[in-house]
Amino acid sequence: MNDVMVKDLGKSGRIDWSPYLVGAGIGILSWVAFAGFGDPLGVTTAFSRIASLFAAPVIGSEAVAANSYWKSMPLKWDYGVWFLVGIPFGAFLSAIISGTWRLELVPEVWKERFGPSVLKRFVAAFLGGIVIMYGARLAGGCTSGHGISGGLQLALSSWLFLAVMFATGLIASRLMFRKA
Repeated sequence: MNDVMVKDLGKSGRIDWSPYLVGAGIGILSWVAFAGFGDPLGVTTAFSRIASLFAAPVIGSEAVAANSYWKSMPLKWDYGVWFLVGIPFGAFLSAIISGTWRLELVPEVWKERFGPSVLKRFVAAFLGGIVIMYGARLAGGCTSGHGISGGLQLALSSWLFLAVMFATGLIASRLMFRKA
């Protein structure tokens, strides 16, 4: 393969994507989203829209229709929803191409710190996802919405978001994965 595209790590058979190529690809994707759809990249709005599908059987269609949050962003199958669907597909395809795909219910770094419990890992991931989604909706965007699209637009709120996100990530990882 082309050296600019990927970096071969020797006998392991693993290929790491070039961060320069990936960064350029994300920049081009951002241009396409703005030019083709008039919207920035982002997935939390799409998550929120799809959540109404899952909420309707639990709380009822009338409650979903009456909810002020879902009134402000009703479900529609726009590019954001398809972008959201494409993310796991693209990640899977990338893992297959790079030779790094494997089924792993509990990552080694988690297992070393918190043990091998699949249930504990899934509960932590689910609760972490709730906190991240709440924070992203509170901030008015996620890492792709604020970090990529807002950052490319030089929006001060997006740069502040990125700084706080990285600082919080560093603190949380230090607390979670410190040596006992």
